[in-house]
Amino acid sequence: MTVPSLASSLSAAVTTAAAALPGFVPLVRRSGRADFQADGALAAARTLRRNPRDVAAEIVAALPAGGLVAAAEVAGPGFVNLGLTDTALLAQVAGRLADPRLGVGTPEAGVTTVVDYSQPNIAKEMHVGHLRSTIIGDALVRILEHLGGTVVRRNHVGDWGMQFGMLIQYRVEHPAPVTEAATMRGLALLYRQARAAFDADPAFAERSRRRVVALQGGDPETTAAWRRIVAESTRYFTEVYDLLGVRLTGADAVGESAYNAALPGVAADLADQAVAVTSDGALCVFFDDVRGPDGEPTPLIVRKRDGGFGYAATDLAALRQRVTDLHADRLLYVVDARQSLHFRMVFDTARRAGWLPPTVPAAHVAFGTVLGADGRPFKTRAGDTVRLVDLLTEAVDRAREVVAAKNPGLTGAARDERARQVGIGAVKYADLATSRTRDYTYDPHRMLALTGNTGVYLQYAHARVRSILARADGADETVDPGIVLAPADRALILDLDGFADVLDEVVAGYEPHRLCGHLHRLAQSFTTFYERCPVLRAEPPYRGTRLALCRLTGDTLRTGLGLLGIDAPERL
Repeated sequence: MTVPSLASSLSAAVTTAAAALPGFVPLVRRSGRADFQADGALAAARTLRRNPRDVAAEIVAALPAGGLVAAAEVAGPGFVNLGLTDTALLAQVAGRLADPRLGVGTPEAGVTTVVDYSQPNIAKEMHVGHLRSTIIGDALVRILEHLGGTVVRRNHVGDWGMQFGMLIQYRVEHPAPVTEAATMRGLALLYRQARAAFDADPAFAERSRRRVVALQGGDPETTAAWRRIVAESTRYFTEVYDLLGVRLTGADAVGESAYNAALPGVAADLADQAVAVTSDGALCVFFDDVRGPDGEPTPLIVRKRDGGFGYAATDLAALRQRVTDLHADRLLYVVDARQSLHFRMVFDTARRAGWLPPTVPAAHVAFGTVLGADGRPFKTRAGDTVRLVDLLTEAVDRAREVVAAKNPGLTGAARDERARQVGIGAVKYADLATSRTRDYTYDPHRMLALTGNTGVYLQYAHARVRSILARADGADETVDPGIVLAPADRALILDLDGFADVLDEVVAGYEPHRLCGHLHRLAQSFTTFYERCPVLRAEPPYRGTRLALCRLTGDTLRTGLGLLGIDAPERL
């Protein structure tokens, strides 16, 4: 049975104490002036036209003494400061230790969420621009699943369009050795060569357009060439995802081509409902509040003048399929902030068409850009976009130096695996610890630091806990309900107890950085606890209780890091 958090228990107690106050809704949160602070008396006082301190005093007087609350007092203009009993805190530790889920419930049970993330393009190498979508999406998937939800992963890859006619036609006209063509590097080179020819040679551009028609018409030779390109790209994407340690697989990739057959129906349905109208030969959806710099309406173009379909039609077809066939209760699109207007128009169009019911929320989980040291979008010295594999390799190489410095006897495969855990974890944490709507600077020196808000610091804290427990050599870890807690004991227990609540906060705003901040505070609290409260040298019954706190801290750090997709090594 999952034990509710202390904040939840306090909220229930305060609600009961305020039963005589109509409309009172408490907001209980941690406080620097007490263990917790309850808000809500001010709003209730306005409704009742009473003095808020008098309302707060009425709540304090109605709170039962002992058990959960040790002290309650009115503070400020009408807050209620709450101090908890040592007995309640120790009982919470015992309850968490007995619960393999560490107090985390399953509020997402029965909810199906489709998460669209990563979104690389076939025949193109993944670059630094794919990093945030992949990492943020993976963390949200893990957290939603841990909370009991059903998650459908969708990697909406670009596998259709003019570029494939261009690629295939160029390869037909410029044959290359199979070993060269059938690699991602070979495909990337082919793309650059084909693009240059397309831009410089109108005749080649026309032949490429005819090749697109052949692909769309199912020409066997053209289709076979397209499938080889898709297969090699999929193999490459899988290698990158394995290196990055994310859960995406080939089965999660659904290309734009999968929706081709549905596009004419999407256009026809929108036109029949008058959601879309013909404008200058194109089928468009207009919005009262979306206009360009010239003041003219900016439409969502569903079908182009030449009869072709673009991203809008594909996204609408995908959305309708996710609601209708996948029975999604929630849609998340983890895409950079520059696409905000696009998704706003797509969601609005789908709702007007009745494809997106009011009961199904759709959210654009927007994120900022990865910046270089110069404060500009991260580029190579030559000005090219940084390949994702190169960025990850650099992080692992730098981590190998950190690991070697701390473990000079560690060599070979063991050292390399530790370096991978540390380096990839550092990259992920630096991204996730930043509020997703903000840009952040890629700084390998800072992200691999053993101090500060870094993944390495959390991994080190976890390894330190495991070392303490190993040295305890199976000693008793029983929580004694009768001991008197030191301030550092209490602070650690309160941070441990907040784990479940912070996961709810992450889902409420799709903000993984809140979990990062919580784990960092927990690691800091543990450091203070270990410095001020003897563990291995403590006498019974304090020794067992403090070992139990170490156990709970280690388990919480490991679980929390795992939900971020970061390894928690036993040693660092």
